[in-house]
Amino acid sequence: MSRKNKIYENVEIVDIAAEGKAIAKVNDLVIFVNYVVPGDIVDIRIVKRKKNYKEAIPIKFHKYSELRIEPKCEHFGVCGGCKWQNLPYEKQLEYKQQQVMDALQRIGKVEPEIIRKIISSEKQYFYRNKLEYTFSERRWFLPEEIDKEEELEKKGLGFHIPRMFDKIVDIKKCWLQADPSNEIRLKIRNFAIENNFTFYNIRQHVGLLRNLVIRTSTTGEYMIIVIFGEKDTEKQELLLNYIKESFPNINSLMYIINTKKNDSYSDQEPILFYGKDFIVEKMEDLKFEIGPKSFYQTNSEQGHNLYKIVKASSRIWRLFFSAIFSSFSFQVVYYYFF
Repeated sequence: MSRKNKIYENVEIVDIAAEGKAIAKVNDLVIFVNYVVPGDIVDIRIVKRKKNYKEAIPIKFHKYSELRIEPKCEHFGVCGGCKWQNLPYEKQLEYKQQQVMDALQRIGKVEPEIIRKIISSEKQYFYRNKLEYTFSERRWFLPEEIDKEEELEKKGLGFHIPRMFDKIVDIKKCWLQADPSNEIRLKIRNFAIENNFTFYNIRQHVGLLRNLVIRTSTTGEYMIIVIFGEKDTEKQELLLNYIKESFPNINSLMYIINTKKNDSYSDQEPILFYGKDFIVEKMEDLKFEIGPKSFYQTNSEQGHNLYKIVKASSRIWRLFFSAIFSSFSFQVVYYYFF
């Protein structure tokens, strides 16, 4: 067995690290492990080696932690997001606060006199205002699917598998964005398959359908952006008209033709197909026009909580808040009113 694929047996998970990873220690070696929680005892296989640490995946559980809970999402453990759904939210906050303290004390050499608790989000699910999905002509097959005898649909629309740039998990239900986000994604996927649209091949850089972006706001407005990997006017209009007719309450329907070899569309020109080219977000008396390429805090309600805290603390919040939101329109509104 190669050093990279080395297996350690009966390892206890002792702590939580950043980016959804947990920590195991073997002698003096620090190992970061995904999809486990403190108290789990597992066999792990090394998948990445660095000078001061290693990364591993669990391959067998000998004991499950008492902290562990059942994840809501059926894609947990396969999809690259929501890595802490198996840990109670209250515990997640405790570990995150400890990470902040460790960073201040160990890295910054700072000893804070006052330590305030993290302000929790009222919503643990369906809190994001933006999601970006990827079309793939060769989706990731789950072990239970491979065992089936019937022919499987190869096309998929969803999120990237961790460490596999060319593999996509076909998402059935995502718990990150409120309805009708899931319905929009599924209807677009099914319509495209039924009408023989080509899905993107990231290795060969061919295929009509490349990405789908859904943006929402707390005012109840929706924006859909379809990103095409090549130009086909007839099929583009067929799909866009289907979206318009299927979701008459959407406020903005746009598309982009991105023929580059990377998925970034910050340098691409969005084209308005239906509605307006922005959706409206509000924060107390402030109003924001969110365009297809705008940056805005992905949890709008927590962004509002941050706004209220900083505003109440000091009028010095001007510099701090403009840096957080990085939005020219926000700065204009702020300087006008304050």
